[in-house]
Amino acid sequence: MDRRACAGTRADVSAGEDFRLIQYTPSGSGCSIQFGTDLTSSAPGSVTGLYLIVSDIGVARAELIARGVEVSEVFHEREIGGRFRPAGANDRLSGPAPEHQSYGSFASFEDPDGNGWLLQEITARLPGRVDPVATTFASASELSKALQRASAAHAEHEARIGHEDPDWPDWYAEYMVREQAGEELPV
Repeated sequence: MDRRACAGTRADVSAGEDFRLIQYTPSGSGCSIQFGTDLTSSAPGSVTGLYLIVSDIGVARAELIARGVEVSEVFHEREIGGRFRPAGANDRLSGPAPEHQSYGSFASFEDPDGNGWLLQEITARLPGRVDPVATTFASASELSKALQRASAAHAEHEARIGHEDPDWPDWYAEYMVREQAGEELPV
């Protein structure tokens, strides 16, 4: 295992040859993942359905591939539960979810122990899943996409009110915070 620190690593602890713990916290996340040796009694490769949430599944998939990970093509479900079927199953449809619908695009891979992981693209959280006081964006790309969505919605807002909105920064901010928190969007 490469012992060089990577972005997001919060802990890398070892005790002798038999114990090692690496704790990774993705940028902008309040959650961490721990990897290591002698951390659990579970057999290697026995865990499936582990999720990594990403704001741009194409970028995340490309980063994993660049690091030598074999990752499935991006897919979406024909019906709920298709993400848990094996690659090639007929309830996995090729390509991202229509219009990159949040929560709808996936890619699967296995870690070196054979545990099964899913990348899931989430661009806007469902209601109650994000604290609007703690709004964050994990990357410039994620912030850019949020600004683009706010811009399009704001153009519709200005068309409705019939003039330019001089308070557009406040409107954008309110839109972006509500979108991320899964709350009703301003009109």
